[in-house]
Amino acid sequence: MGDITLVEMGGLVLGLLLTGVLAGILAGLLGVGGGIVVVPVLFYVFALLDIDPALRMHLAVGTSLAIIVPTSLRSARSHYHAGTVDTGLLRDLGPALLAGVVLGIVLSAVVSGRFLTAVFAIMAVLVAINMARSSGPPKITGTPPAGALRHGIGTFIGSVSTMMGIGGGTLSVPILDALGYPIRRSIGTAAAIGTIISVPGAVGFVWAGWGADSLPPFSLGYVSLLGLAVIAPLTVLCAPFGVRLAMTMDTTHLKRAFAVFLFLTALSMLYSVLNG
Repeated sequence: MGDITLVEMGGLVLGLLLTGVLAGILAGLLGVGGGIVVVPVLFYVFALLDIDPALRMHLAVGTSLAIIVPTSLRSARSHYHAGTVDTGLLRDLGPALLAGVVLGIVLSAVVSGRFLTAVFAIMAVLVAINMARSSGPPKITGTPPAGALRHGIGTFIGSVSTMMGIGGGTLSVPILDALGYPIRRSIGTAAAIGTIISVPGAVGFVWAGWGADSLPPFSLGYVSLLGLAVIAPLTVLCAPFGVRLAMTMDTTHLKRAFAVFLFLTALSMLYSVLNG
């Protein structure tokens, strides 16, 4: 990006402020994970600021993972005290989740930004389709899987979530629900999964981007410290406002509208990959 001007710095801060407000309100209003909002918004904010296209998605993903750390810790603690975290399932999935996170970090360190963008966009299309459904995901089985299949699921959730820059909830809740886990247990356990993914994931993206050229100011590897400082507190502050809005309106149509927005955003990202 070179030497940043005062105007560019102001634009960056404004974009980060709007990202934090939007992510917080939508998280409270629709119950969506912040990462699914933060990553595409940051991707386009970085594009508007003419940050190197090779770095945009890596920065968006790494910054999102860092932002998720405090919120996932707080959420996991609340769910644990409420008794909705399945600690047995977490012990079983933990090693596979961590292995998936490591795999996701290593892949992210070597693949192009276009590849990371494609991964996010394709998975975001699937998330949008699931959100637009009037019911939850179709049930695959009424009996939760065990053994190698369970570990494979953990590795998949860990690796893909890391490469997308999202916490565990976006993928793990619908997957666990489809596999026969009670929804309240799925949500509570997903909060803890978010911590397992975000903490090593954020550290990994700092490592992966260490010494990279053309990083924007105040970056630590592929984590924008400015983005972390601005967005993280705003998501926490604005989420309760979204919750209050949700209590006064029917969010079904809003959720579907967000699903359409996410679907179109994902298609736009795919278009940028194919025509970049």
